[in-house]
Amino acid sequence: MIDNPIRNIFYYKNYYPDFFEKLKPEVKRKFNWTLQLISTIERIPKKYFEYLTGATEIYEIRVEVGCDIYPAFNFFDKGQLLILVNGFQKKTQKTRKSKIELAKKLKKQYFDEKGK
Repeated sequence: MIDNPIRNIFYYKNYYPDFFEKLKPEVKRKFNWTLQLISTIERIPKKYFEYLTGATEIYEIRVEVGCDIYPAFNFFDKGQLLILVNGFQKKTQKTRKSKIELAKKLKKQYFDEKGK
């Protein structure tokens, strides 16, 4: 475990854990490594973490294993608290709009529930 992370990472409901559970062991290891990197270094390389233009403060964690790409969407709450939502295996060059829309919907749900 990391004693003093720069960022704390949490999962919103079971969206990410359900996705993670279905991954091959080598992909799980790479996701765990990438999440540790994101939580411990100040400047995250764009290769692993990128803002999605036009997606209302949604970010993409990107894991590549061989020729396969696995994005996982997330957003920030209170600066350094990263909320991880949906992930999937990317099958084409373009990210499907439905996956981005789901991330936006989950972000809204998170803040709506938090406000109650």
